[in-house]
Amino acid sequence: MATKTMLHPRNQHREGYDFERLVAQSPELEAFTTRNPVGRTTIDFQDVGAVRMLNRALLKTYYDIDFWDIPADYLCPPIPGRVDYIHYLADLLADNNDQEIPRGPNIKVLDIGTGASLVYPLIGQSEYGWDFTGVDVDAGAIKSAQRICETNKLNIALRRQDIPENTLRGVIKPDDVFHVTLCNPPFHASMEQANRGTQRKWSNLGKGKSQKLNFGGQNAELWYPGGEIKFIANMVEQSRDFADQCLWFSSLVSKKDNLQPLYKILRKAKVADFKVVEMAQGQKISRFIAWTYIRRNQRSQFLSDLAK
Repeated sequence: MATKTMLHPRNQHREGYDFERLVAQSPELEAFTTRNPVGRTTIDFQDVGAVRMLNRALLKTYYDIDFWDIPADYLCPPIPGRVDYIHYLADLLADNNDQEIPRGPNIKVLDIGTGASLVYPLIGQSEYGWDFTGVDVDAGAIKSAQRICETNKLNIALRRQDIPENTLRGVIKPDDVFHVTLCNPPFHASMEQANRGTQRKWSNLGKGKSQKLNFGGQNAELWYPGGEIKFIANMVEQSRDFADQCLWFSSLVSKKDNLQPLYKILRKAKVADFKVVEMAQGQKISRFIAWTYIRRNQRSQFLSDLAK
């Protein structure tokens, strides 16, 4: 497999950030801009305030989100990589729909751990018109997401997961049916591990010691007992309860080394199929794993029935 170095072909940020356009739409961004050594406009990506302002400008300019903000100390996600996940999920659904991307509010998507930023539903609804349900264990995140929805007059359902150990149970209702789920799971196994990762990042940047995380983040966003593998394994186990209520389950996987253990877990769960989709932003490679219990010859009909 050839290694990807570019964003998805439909990603609007494939050619980099158009700061002239962004500042024209969000003049407050200009105060955070600077010039890099070759004279191009950029921002300090280690400055959480600058990244937050850039996200606000991106969401307004490309996705028609007039208001976007998150409380201090919540995860501030980089937009282009999040956009890629949405586009590759669209391709995944197209594979079961004669290579045509299904669009519109009849396409139901469940975002596990939607976060204070609500970033996946905002992008997916703008790009494809999908109907999103966002779930989170954190009350503050739900409150922030609700504010974004209400201020922008968006129809995005939000549900609180009351049991942190659960991923799907308790939030998928008996009459729910989804085309796809997505998730950006916590990848540290403990808060101590998250702090050590932070120290390494700051040291590599020549910043010395700091307790500050590069893009913020609450406990539930950063770590889960047993780490990423345990989180996704838990999701796979619970997905069996909803095998006939969702076409594709999916989750980001931060480390390539985590894939082999997950393959074993999926085979043990007797899924009908699973696949890994690689994504890239420059030299950084990310990926998501997707699995389904619906057999290949039934997926097109399953998708068609849901889209009615």
